[in-house]
This record gives sequence, C-alpha cells and structure tokens, in this order.
Amino acid sequence: MEFVQQQPTSKAPADWFTGDVWWDVIVAGQEPSRLRANLVRFAPGARTHWHSHALGQTLHVVSGVALIGTRDGTVLEAHQGETVTCPPGEEHWHGAAPDHFMEHIALWEGEGGGAAETTWAEAVGDGEYDGPRTRGR
Repeated sequence: MEFVQQQPTSKAPADWFTGDVWWDVIVAGQEPSRLRANLVRFAPGARTHWHSHALGQTLHVVSGVALIGTRDGTVLEAHQGETVTCPPGEEHWHGAAPDHFMEHIALWEGEGGGAAETTWAEAVGDGEYDGPRTRGR
C-alpha cells in the first residue's frame, strides 16, 4: 500500500474544452489497472467538447449544477451528490450550468492512455448547450 503522489492542478486544454476548466488527477492507474479519475472544476458556462470513451464514463457531481448532453439533444441536469453514467462509445459532453460553478469527479477506464481512452470531436455549440434540460432521479 502506498500514497499516490499528487500532481499539480492543471488547466484543461482549449482543444477539448470551452471556457475555464481545471482538473486534478486523482488516479491514473498503472497496468494492470485501467482506472482513471479526475476532479474537474468548471466555471459557469464552461464545458467539454463532444467526446466518447471506449469503455464508458461515470460522472459524480461534487458541487454545483452539471449539464450532460448527448447527440440526440438530451441535456440532463445533475446536482450535488448525483451520478450519471455514459455507456461505451456514446458521444456526449458535460459542463457547468451558465449560472453556477460545478465540480465533478470523472471516472473512466483507459486502455494504454491517450487516444485509446477518449475520442474528441468538435466544440459544443451554444444551441446544443442551451437545449431543454431533463432532471433525472
């Protein structure tokens, strides 16, 4: 057993995010583990670009109001303590509501790092981001 060395907080790359987003790597598992977990902080209105994960992704909202969108136009609104799963290969985006900061823990499995874990696409347009919201339970 050992403590994981904490990495410095990093600004998320503009190639993958719109707005101000910062993350802390919680764990980037070493073989044979494939576990990845980041604490991600979004400024109001900030969001990811469209993307998918080969093995899916789980998002646990730590604070604020999260928006999670899919290509069919669904935009889920999730609040503190709620968890949303995205199945393998589903294109989606996630970010903060326009009037709240938001923090979530993003969990996914990697297959050797980089492109094998996440496939990135174009930025989410304002029309997609501002779509009608659905509250789940």
